[in-house]
Amino acid sequence: MSPKAPMERVDTLVVGAGQAGVAMSEHLSKCGISHLVLERDRIAERWRTGRWDSLVANGPAWHDRFPGMEFSGADPDAFISKEGVADYFVEYAKQIEAPIRCGVEVTSVERNPGGPGFRVETSEGVIEAVNVVSATGAFQRPVVPPVVPQDASVKQIHSFDYRNPEQLPEGAVMVVGAGSSGTQIAEELMNSGRRVFLSVGPHDRPPRAYRGRDYCWWLGVLGEWDVAAMAPGTEHVTIAVSGANGGHTVDFRCLAAQGMTLVGLTQKYEDGVLSFAPDLAANIAHGDAYYLSMLEKADAYVDRNGLELPEEPEARIIDPDPACMTNPILDLNLAEAGVTSIIWATGFSPDYSWLKLDAFDEQGAPKHQRGVSSEPGLYFLGLPWQSRRGSTFIWGVWHDARHVADHIATQRGYLEYHRSRASLKTSS
Repeated sequence: MSPKAPMERVDTLVVGAGQAGVAMSEHLSKCGISHLVLERDRIAERWRTGRWDSLVANGPAWHDRFPGMEFSGADPDAFISKEGVADYFVEYAKQIEAPIRCGVEVTSVERNPGGPGFRVETSEGVIEAVNVVSATGAFQRPVVPPVVPQDASVKQIHSFDYRNPEQLPEGAVMVVGAGSSGTQIAEELMNSGRRVFLSVGPHDRPPRAYRGRDYCWWLGVLGEWDVAAMAPGTEHVTIAVSGANGGHTVDFRCLAAQGMTLVGLTQKYEDGVLSFAPDLAANIAHGDAYYLSMLEKADAYVDRNGLELPEEPEARIIDPDPACMTNPILDLNLAEAGVTSIIWATGFSPDYSWLKLDAFDEQGAPKHQRGVSSEPGLYFLGLPWQSRRGSTFIWGVWHDARHVADHIATQRGYLEYHRSRASLKTSS
């Protein structure tokens, strides 16, 4: 009988090799902490296969990147394609020599019953780790509200599974959700010649650019990226912003003028009829208020700092309300309207079923402080509002990773002190 192979042991195990995992690897290396990154697919896989074909980053290239590398050959103000973003992380991982092992899935993490740290079950065997970093983010399971039965005579997919207009059957399309994903998909479908209905819920609608500077720049100089928590009641408000076609401000009135039919929040379905809340005008008015408030803050910043940026009075022009706002549709017979597809752009929920640890609250959300879990030795990275508004953005996750790595290094220092003192006592 051949001898049993020794169990693999690592100091810190990082689960996931997307933007969070690559950032985590960089900072662990800078702290001198040996580690291993496991990825069940390829580096940055979700950017390649978990997005629609024409997707681009929602922030410009100068902003949506790590500090250590620019996008090769790209205009700093360009919005990089999803493949370009994925390639960026592959190259970045090579640059920092990240110890990433692809094609290995982590199936469970639990406390090591035989000692400190964790026992990690993977598709290739068991690994023991002192620390575990969940770098999978919080967007694993597509959420489809149980509104329309699956056996209804209409094709239903989540935005996660949408790729291009050609994959849908002929006919009109209902897009539910007017955040960045829903709005961009709806506009693409309309431009392909489809009749499109867009269900618009509460949202914030920022300017893509104003006075010659991108929205991301304005958020930075106004201190908005560093806001530590959302205002009460705004936790689930989506952002309608787009980098598509070179980047432009989302304007629902303009979309309606081009032929898109806007409806309010989707509420129920019965006998082939989809019903909507009478809140369309209020939701769009809320988005307008956010838009105008950003212009006011930007103007005040320009005046306060004496910046020479061109005035843009036309940015404040709001077009008249289209008929679908003044006389909103509250009930839509899908068959009569020719709707053959529904795309649910309704977000995601986390999946931490593989973490067999007491690290979650009653709603299943991680209990943590800036990514440092309530469970000693466990860390999270890539969570919305992990430390600030920018935490789920490429540059934001890089800064959060530095904090988590520093915490791991500090804890390691305490243990090294303990071992050195224990060694002195033993030798004396």
